[in-house]
Amino acid sequence: MASTMFSLASAAPSASFSLQDNLKSKLKLGTTSQSAFFGKDFAKAKSNGRTTMAVAVNVSRFEGITMAPPDPILGVSEAFKADTNELKLNLGVGAYRTEELQPYVLNVVKKAENLMLERGDNKEYLPIEGLAAFNKVTAELLFGADNPVIQQQRVATIQGLSGTGSLRIAAALIERYFPGSKVLISSPTWGNHKNIFNDARVPWSEYRYYDPKTVGLDFAGMIEDIKAAPEGSFILLHGCAHNPTGIDPTIEQWEKIADVIQEKNHIPFFDVAYQGFASGSLDEDASSVRLFAARGMELLVAQSYSKNLGLYGERIGAINVLCSSADAATRVKSQLKRLARPMYSNPPIHGARIVANVVGIPEFFDEWKQEMEMMAGRIKSVRQKLYDSLSTKDKSGKDWSYILKQIGMFSFTGLNKAQSENMTNKWHVYMTKDGRISLAGLSAAKCEYLADAIIDSYYNVS
Repeated sequence: MASTMFSLASAAPSASFSLQDNLKSKLKLGTTSQSAFFGKDFAKAKSNGRTTMAVAVNVSRFEGITMAPPDPILGVSEAFKADTNELKLNLGVGAYRTEELQPYVLNVVKKAENLMLERGDNKEYLPIEGLAAFNKVTAELLFGADNPVIQQQRVATIQGLSGTGSLRIAAALIERYFPGSKVLISSPTWGNHKNIFNDARVPWSEYRYYDPKTVGLDFAGMIEDIKAAPEGSFILLHGCAHNPTGIDPTIEQWEKIADVIQEKNHIPFFDVAYQGFASGSLDEDASSVRLFAARGMELLVAQSYSKNLGLYGERIGAINVLCSSADAATRVKSQLKRLARPMYSNPPIHGARIVANVVGIPEFFDEWKQEMEMMAGRIKSVRQKLYDSLSTKDKSGKDWSYILKQIGMFSFTGLNKAQSENMTNKWHVYMTKDGRISLAGLSAAKCEYLADAIIDSYYNVS
């Protein structure tokens, strides 16, 4: 371990410090007490007739660790908080806000929590796979309670740490039991997908998805790339409300995607983060997953309740693996548990009980659906108002209708990096550099201001 030597001249009116020979003195690891100051690290020496004291100060063993770049999504919120401008607008992180741009706790969530208090529910550890009641209702919510795959017990479900943790467990399953298999992800995709597969040491590549010319789906490119992928690849698909573009395939296009995946013996891998929150209908938003399941395909689905129940900080989600038999599902579930155990041991209980109560109690379930429709409806209304403002203010005749064709909480504006930076630097509108904005963080009162910012950035910044 390297050390620095400071010289303290005892005869001087004030102590003077000098750096000794550019860290030439090296101390062997484990031989020096780091807590000692005037202990055995202290030494006396004669220097020009004066007594000096030499003190060893250890250089950090973590000196070689560099500063990590800020997260491209969460870093936006940090910059937003530091901005003191009254007009600032945070459209970076995908979190629902009220018309007053305040966080929203669903009324049905409060009722579920009150019920838990009345029951006196404890805080004991959950099993590795999570809360049994949660796993049951979440699989039924995804596939439909009367779906044969549920009745035949062909779905292996364990509770995960929201969408991110559930994806990470699935990535670990792929790395261990499908070594060398590649995951194909859309271009673009949610910023954390690549991080998850990189850290799990799962190779990935991209398939074409977004067409900047039309600000729409590059369906032909998507199909071509899925066809070209090595047989048996995992194809990561966004079940609904594609993040970041808000562009979803049509039902007919989903059918074609399923055809190609079956032809190439690929494995579909769905990320479902917005069920019920995109269209306002739980069944409609799960239709893509159910379409593939109805074809008898084995598949993986990661779920999250962060958005549709507003349980962002509770970290509640699940990983589901649909297998060809109940026996295979039992074995897969055992290995999912084995992977989860050294990662986080067992999942959180509070949010799982909220979900189990909301989905499992008919009165709560109906209220939840109404609140989801309200949230989805507010996002649709600001999407419409933003389009109206853009169309009214922009006299060039540009067609902004792609904003209306997108769905869910995000909109891909079509702005490039420089234009997105202008949105922040000049207009104090915080967004990701790929041009994505979260409409869930936009109010009707701010739509005209946002339209001015977009028009200025689009036409005056190249």
